[in-house]
Amino acid sequence: MVKVGDIAPDFEALDHNGETFKLSNLRGRYVVLYFYPKAMTSGCTREGIRFNELLEEFKKLGVEVVGASTDPVDVNRKFAEKYDFKFKLLSDTRGVIARAYGVLREDSFTAERTTFIIDPEGRIRAILSNIRPAEKHADEALRIVKELVGTKT
Repeated sequence: MVKVGDIAPDFEALDHNGETFKLSNLRGRYVVLYFYPKAMTSGCTREGIRFNELLEEFKKLGVEVVGASTDPVDVNRKFAEKYDFKFKLLSDTRGVIARAYGVLREDSFTAERTTFIIDPEGRIRAILSNIRPAEKHADEALRIVKELVGTKT
């Protein structure tokens, strides 16, 4: 797995709208990249809803929130539409991105629930793994981002 202080592996993937997303295009701003195991499952749904609820707070801080899973584009599209997610969900159907970040479960071919906070220079500043309940990933990511940009919670 990549470590805090490492440069975040760059990648390209299709988002839930079928558009190409490239991580390095977000250089110059903070990015919260969260991996979730499977769209439409209870934990992933709660996690996505909580990121969506906090999205305006992330945006006020200049932070881009992006979700990623091994689900195909059409599944992520349905997931985003059903819950009205206002951020991108990326499809990593070959597991290339999850493998690069060290979060691919080879046995089930799903990503581990892990959130990476990436700074404007592209360096990983924090890693949150398997926090329970799943939706706490969003709250903890927001708390850390606020610390990093100098705004206390």
